[in-house]
Amino acid sequence: MSGRRAPDFWWRPASLSARLLLPAAALVGALARRNLENGRRAAFDLPVLCVGNFTAGGGGKTPTALALAAAAREAGRRPGFVSRGYGRSARQALIVDPARHTVADVGDEPLLLVAAAPTAVAADRAAALRLLERERAVDFVIMDDGFQSQRLLIDYAVIALDARRGLGNGHVVPAGPLRAPLLDQVRRADALVVIGTGEGSEGPVRAMARAGRAVFAARLAPKSRHILIGEKVLAFAGIADPAKFYASLEELGAEIATTRDFPDHHGFSDAELDDLVRTAAEAGLILATTRKDAVRLATGSPAARAFHRDCAVIDVALEFAGRHDAARIVKETLAAYERRRWATR
Repeated sequence: MSGRRAPDFWWRPASLSARLLLPAAALVGALARRNLENGRRAAFDLPVLCVGNFTAGGGGKTPTALALAAAAREAGRRPGFVSRGYGRSARQALIVDPARHTVADVGDEPLLLVAAAPTAVAADRAAALRLLERERAVDFVIMDDGFQSQRLLIDYAVIALDARRGLGNGHVVPAGPLRAPLLDQVRRADALVVIGTGEGSEGPVRAMARAGRAVFAARLAPKSRHILIGEKVLAFAGIADPAKFYASLEELGAEIATTRDFPDHHGFSDAELDDLVRTAAEAGLILATTRKDAVRLATGSPAARAFHRDCAVIDVALEFAGRHDAARIVKETLAAYERRRWATR
């Protein structure tokens, strides 16, 4: 279940490692371009909003998807999520049941999504959507990731971008973090959500603006503001960019004494948890982690579940800078869906 940590050189301007991998990146980029242009897309009689990233690793997709689901509900829709369920042990389509399923069954992010709306997972997202359509009365579908796979016909594609990390060195995997050449992705995207502040957003914002695409600003706001004010913590996270979590803790008023970084989607071993408990106890620190890590712990081994009960778990929510930005994205998705319906009559 453990994920892999992205290479450090992906996030540096230039390196020998990146240059040596450029031939492989050119091949990956060509294949990704062909998929974006010619992928076989299953069409459904439902509006489909995709939330993706230009790069591999986390860029705020899940908080963005949750914020847009809330906006869809406010618009009178019944949203549902479709996800691959990264790291799950099975491939068949499942409706996520938090009372029955674990991270091994459905992945960690779907267990976050299902708290907000019905969620289906499958390696084949079209199969997940068919199951969701058949078993849940949804009338608005949000696809968590899958922008580059192009397995579903998408009505509106939103790209979430961490403004601090940006596009890293700007190369395609494996030489850098881009999942496909930037301009090929921009051509198929409808909007960019820039999360936070930082110079990393300048290039993508210019590319989207030149293509006439919408650009929205947003931030990740930590919740439960009172619980860690003035407390010394041992912060740990198994997400793509732990630094974002540590910044949220400091915004809450916590004093971070030490940190532990783990790969994205990491499955914690009992030995790792024992080490965290011992380190925190020796220094008199509170253990603090992310909600995404917490769902893995809460459905893990007996030791992981016991450990989870003693951790401070920090939730964050995406807040758009514009009061009506999320509603606008939902409205644009519905309008694109109606245009698609009329075009096929």
